[in-house]
Amino acid sequence: MSYQVPKGTQDILPSEIGKWHRLEELIRQFCYVYNYKEIRTPIFEHTNVFKRGNDSSDMVNKEMYTFQLENSATSLTLRPEGTAGVARAFVEHKLYGNADLPMKMYYVGPQFRHERPQKGRMRIFNQFGVEVIGAKSAMLDVEAIALGWSFVSALGLQDMKVLINTLGDDVSRAAYRKALKEHFKADIDTMCADCKRRYEQNPLRILDCKVDKDKDIMKNVPRMADYLNEESKAYFDEVLAGLDALGIPYEVDDRLVRGLDYYTHTVFEVVSVNKEMGAQSTVFAGGRYDGLVEYFGGPTSMSGIGWAMGLERLILACEAEGIELADEESLDAYVVCLSSSVRKQVLQLVTQLRAAGYSTDTDYLDRSFKAQFKTVARTRAKAAIVVGEDDIEKGSVTIKRVADQKKLEVKLEDIVEGMDTLFQEEACSCHEEGSKHE
Repeated sequence: MSYQVPKGTQDILPSEIGKWHRLEELIRQFCYVYNYKEIRTPIFEHTNVFKRGNDSSDMVNKEMYTFQLENSATSLTLRPEGTAGVARAFVEHKLYGNADLPMKMYYVGPQFRHERPQKGRMRIFNQFGVEVIGAKSAMLDVEAIALGWSFVSALGLQDMKVLINTLGDDVSRAAYRKALKEHFKADIDTMCADCKRRYEQNPLRILDCKVDKDKDIMKNVPRMADYLNEESKAYFDEVLAGLDALGIPYEVDDRLVRGLDYYTHTVFEVVSVNKEMGAQSTVFAGGRYDGLVEYFGGPTSMSGIGWAMGLERLILACEAEGIELADEESLDAYVVCLSSSVRKQVLQLVTQLRAAGYSTDTDYLDRSFKAQFKTVARTRAKAAIVVGEDDIEKGSVTIKRVADQKKLEVKLEDIVEGMDTLFQEEACSCHEEGSKHE
């Protein structure tokens, strides 16, 4: 019997992990300069953290991995998204009492949805997300979008655009829902099952339908902009003015509603326009939410803004534009062992070098000298150290710098100092060459 990963999941192999490390490193750098602090919430939560009331989203109704403990009424769900868990933690730990609101947080980790697997859409996928809770400000909306836009720009992505819309406040949305129900009333029986459900739960979600999108009834849908009150219009205008001030290009998309019911006011998607991305072109997306903190028992009218970025989708976008996320890794030193009789001494040398911070490895299969030097090449080792019985007897070894074949003989106890000398020489040489080039 052969074993394979479950459908919709993947193994991230050692040869691929470098690009993930690069992304995670850059994530933390950007969040540091924007003053966002990391938060880590459980991989599973009580189901009602995600399944809130009459929720119309596909995520809640179709895609959640929910299980019940044996001999218990407790229902738990693997997190399908990050915002709800962060909002729950914000309330549970009374972070709303912080003197320096808003709380600016970010997370990196796996999410779980039972979707039809395809390119860029997995059942276990990883997200980088940000949440800012505790203040309602158009400039915070702009800052959140700017963080994500700056991040993808720093990676070198160019085939990107921002789609943005507003869902307005509660009063505006209520008027728009009424208009949509009237618009779809005569045709709803001819539409898909999801649209029929959304018609009763949240008719805004009909605009996101992929099945009936080409029907005539969808081509002349009322515009949200026509139902915004003055306060909602002013808020959205301020968001757009902030994006203009930062030079972030955008398109206003009247049909953009996003897939979760808790969004209010600003919603947005940043998508790749590269044809290699296909249907799964959204790289990160999110919006403002006004009622989520209150749902979890926190103060009323405590607003939040957030977005999530799929790392698998981000890697695909980089590949589509020919962007290499990580350099090929190399060892600092490889210790070639010429005899099994000196294995313990070799292990001591390897341990010394590792303790000093040098990435080091050696042979454990008693391979030939030639085979070990092939490993030196494959691992792109910067230095090779050959150790045999004669070297141990005289108490010294030779370090060879692979790039220029320069050799340095050092005592066994001075192995770290020898590596330091060679590497410092190399650094100085590179600096001199760089100065000449300049």
